[in-house]
Amino acid sequence: MRSLTLAAVLAAGFAMPAFAQAPQMEKNISMGLAMAIMQGTIDQCTKDGYKVSVTIVDKAGNVAGQIRGDGTNPHTMEFSRLKAWTSRTRGQTSLEFMKLVADPANAYLKQIPNVVAVGGGVPIKAGNEVIGAVGVSGAPGGEKDEVCAVAGIAKVEAALK
Repeated sequence: MRSLTLAAVLAAGFAMPAFAQAPQMEKNISMGLAMAIMQGTIDQCTKDGYKVSVTIVDKAGNVAGQIRGDGTNPHTMEFSRLKAWTSRTRGQTSLEFMKLVADPANAYLKQIPNVVAVGGGVPIKAGNEVIGAVGVSGAPGGEKDEVCAVAGIAKVEAALK
């Protein structure tokens, strides 16, 4: 009985390192995808008459791409990043987050570092998996920023299936 237990422990010990060494495979934002989304977002906002800055964050919330639009105010770069971060962290638009925390029962969620309760951040999904987010700042209102972000993601919709 003792040797059987020892054999089982040894077998498990040799099998575990093989599983631990396998690389993790995941979908994420590529440079080309980030650039295409930023361009589609800027194109929509320009068409609508807005000067905006755009930030793309990847699956881990790191900046994958960021551009400051011509004639934008200085705060739009950081604000677009915070909107993208909020959307990636929450897995929902920052406008949905704004509506969620309007309820006093959910106000505690605003304590999460770097989240903002204003529209303009939209998650980027590959199927149902959130792989990043886009944040837009500069249009007169978060709802208008969000329209541009959605248009940017729509430009790469086929690649996200």
